[in-house]
Amino acid sequence: MSLDRDQRRRDADVQTSGETESSELCQLSPSGPVNAPPLKSTPVLTKTKERISNPVIAAFIAGGVAGAVSRTIVSPLERLKILLQIQTVGREEYKLSIWKALVKIGKEEGWRGFMRGNGTNCIRIIPYSAVQFGSYNFYKKFAEPFPDAELSPIRRLLCGGAAGITSVTITYPLDIVRTRLSIQSASFAALGQRGTTQQLPGMFTTMVLIYKNEGGFVALYRGIVPTVAGVAPYVGLNFMTYESVRKYLTPDGDKNPSPWRKLLAGAISGAVAQTCTYPFDVLRRRFQINTMSGMGYRYKSIWDAVRVIIAEEGLRGFFRGIVPNLLKVAPSMASSWLSFELTRDFLVGFSDEK
Repeated sequence: MSLDRDQRRRDADVQTSGETESSELCQLSPSGPVNAPPLKSTPVLTKTKERISNPVIAAFIAGGVAGAVSRTIVSPLERLKILLQIQTVGREEYKLSIWKALVKIGKEEGWRGFMRGNGTNCIRIIPYSAVQFGSYNFYKKFAEPFPDAELSPIRRLLCGGAAGITSVTITYPLDIVRTRLSIQSASFAALGQRGTTQQLPGMFTTMVLIYKNEGGFVALYRGIVPTVAGVAPYVGLNFMTYESVRKYLTPDGDKNPSPWRKLLAGAISGAVAQTCTYPFDVLRRRFQINTMSGMGYRYKSIWDAVRVIIAEEGLRGFFRGIVPNLLKVAPSMASSWLSFELTRDFLVGFSDEK
């Protein structure tokens, strides 16, 4: 049962229920229906409600809300994952247990260290997630064998992959900036010693420095090839797994699973998708700092990076940081999907007030 078909059924149920209640009130009233004065609604407000209740627009807005909520919840683990991903042989300042590494960040940088780069990440994730959910619904129209048909798992995978490519291409420069902000205050020896009062560049300044010092516009898209190679299957697997697990967890006779079952479906879909595509995420982070002063790896190409990582770190090098990442994925994707569905249903509900 796809999310779109569920929404159409909910809308139909709400409309039928409303008509039934109105009929019952008319029958119970001894003096006939009460003609209460209608609530005043300006044309601008009415048009706004009509627009945001459109399923596609609602999906865009709900996707942005879901992305911001989920990323903020898991920001400390997200930053720790990035710090672990960029380590290599001889650079092991954060080769600690997850708890000790988090304590290290807290002692050296305070509570702000846990949220370092999260502002940029939220600015990036709002349009990223909105475009992802919106384009997924757009591509589904072309993948349906006939109107309103339920998609097969393979078609969901393909639509999700296309949505992932679309969203990451639009927001990729912000992803590079987020990575730089996440590591510039870390205690890597290669970055040198910084005073506790030293002012670090912010989001806009970092983007300008990358543009001026590292190759212009091309520098803002460095690492996008392994990113797209990882994002396409990740998003595809995420959408495919979520809708399949959601359908499986829906009790017989019910149209929707409970919120707890939706959370479980989101956690499972995120864990499956992330584990399958994690090596691409490691390559993306390495290339994003490939020309960064002190931290640059100087990989010549993707295949050169693969060769060097295998030679120096073994296959384990492609899975650095996966433990905190899996701990992050479960609450992240669970809260993301639940926030998306709740926000979308709320916005679509405005159509019932006409």
